[in-house]
Amino acid sequence: MSTQQIKNVVIVGGGTAGWLSASFLAKVMGNLINITVLESADISTVGVGEATIPPLQPFNSAMGINEAEFIKETKATIKLGIQFEGWGAKDSSYMHAFGAIGKDFPFCEFHNHWLYAQQQGIAGDFWDYSLNYQAAKHHKFSKLNAIPGTKLPGISYAYHFDAGLYAKFLAHHAKKLGVGHIQGTVRRVIKDETSGNITALELNNIQQVQGDLFIDCTGMHALLIDQALNSGFEDWSHWLPCDSALAVPCEHASSDIAPYTRSIAHEAGWQWQIPLQHRIGNGLVYASKHMSDEQAKEKLLGNLPGKALAEPKLIRFRTGRRLTPWHKNVVAIGLSSGFLEPLESTSIHLIQTAIVRLVKLFPHHGIEASQVALYNQQSKTEFERIRDFIILHYKLNERNDSDFWRQCQNMEIPASLQQKIALFKETGKLLREDDELFAEVAWQQVFIGQGLRPKQLHPLLHALTDQQRQELFSSLRTLIEQTVAAMPTHTQFLADN
Repeated sequence: MSTQQIKNVVIVGGGTAGWLSASFLAKVMGNLINITVLESADISTVGVGEATIPPLQPFNSAMGINEAEFIKETKATIKLGIQFEGWGAKDSSYMHAFGAIGKDFPFCEFHNHWLYAQQQGIAGDFWDYSLNYQAAKHHKFSKLNAIPGTKLPGISYAYHFDAGLYAKFLAHHAKKLGVGHIQGTVRRVIKDETSGNITALELNNIQQVQGDLFIDCTGMHALLIDQALNSGFEDWSHWLPCDSALAVPCEHASSDIAPYTRSIAHEAGWQWQIPLQHRIGNGLVYASKHMSDEQAKEKLLGNLPGKALAEPKLIRFRTGRRLTPWHKNVVAIGLSSGFLEPLESTSIHLIQTAIVRLVKLFPHHGIEASQVALYNQQSKTEFERIRDFIILHYKLNERNDSDFWRQCQNMEIPASLQQKIALFKETGKLLREDDELFAEVAWQQVFIGQGLRPKQLHPLLHALTDQQRQELFSSLRTLIEQTVAAMPTHTQFLADN
């Protein structure tokens, strides 16, 4: 493809995607390549109050970011899970809590024991056995690697933070690591006539920015990957019909800050609530075929936990993925590579995995077709697995109050997801494939939380007697209750940090 050595990397677009990519590249490869971020004041970032998932914590650490400083500078709070309200039946509620639930046994996971005991009326709630859930509901938090005095895993956590402040924080961090920064608007993309690769970007002031490899972090504009190279897009809106979102910050109604995200189902979509230190981020994701922008605005503003701090901002999107996120000498990272609605807080994670993948396959001696093909295949698999997990929530809804939810119940779904649902429904089993993001315990919580019960359970559950099982449940509940009781409040943790 291209045997030219790759020395100059140009990242087009700032925001979280641009500066996260720049920071990680500089930390890992700063002595091998020159990195420049080209940022336009004309292109606003999507950045609304962001929620994340646990892999961000070690990723920040790998970039040399101090956690306490990060929490302070981005007005961050702790996130222990996502509470889904109205996703099963209209009045139902469950949490996708991070971390472990109960105690797994060889080849027989805990949910088998719980489902069996539930049939006998002695199990309690599935989330009685989740340390994360119990801490979240009591608004407690403490950094614990294990439940004290046991080998059982401790707390698994992520963050909520202000995306605009995070991008500024990362920009400062990246510049300290030697990343160059140019502000300007791309007026023209200059391509090599033979290869079709991009050679330079001409800015409004006629300055030309040359590069060997370009990273497109221009969000949904997809300036290079789509507008310049037309790399193609696979539309998934037949499975995920929401195409619009309104976002608005509001005041806290209380000084007691919850350490979890809320996802509240409405008649044609769902609403997020993300508590930060200084405000709550809110948004309504909806299908414009089923709800007008005015209706959505009224619904959102009528369901805020505090006073609105701005006018709602409208975001239009198309769910799907770029067919070749690495095309010629351009790699799309962030929303330019595809869009999945923020139901499971995966957008920043997809930036992380993309930049890690690029580092592993970095074309030091020139771009080879085999590198590009592997990058694109891994990206496709990752997007599809996350897509399936998001579709799962819609497909398993038990609501009967609107055409939107009935359409979701009755829609055809990808064969890969159909297989997972059928396997759990028949046997109670789950298999994690291709090192996919969401572990078995995440799938179990959505299945159980939205009312799906398997016809069979694992025969190995009978390795425990009913009395041993009851003693196990009792001791687990006691351990979790004692551990949560000893924790400081989430608000206290934030004050101390």
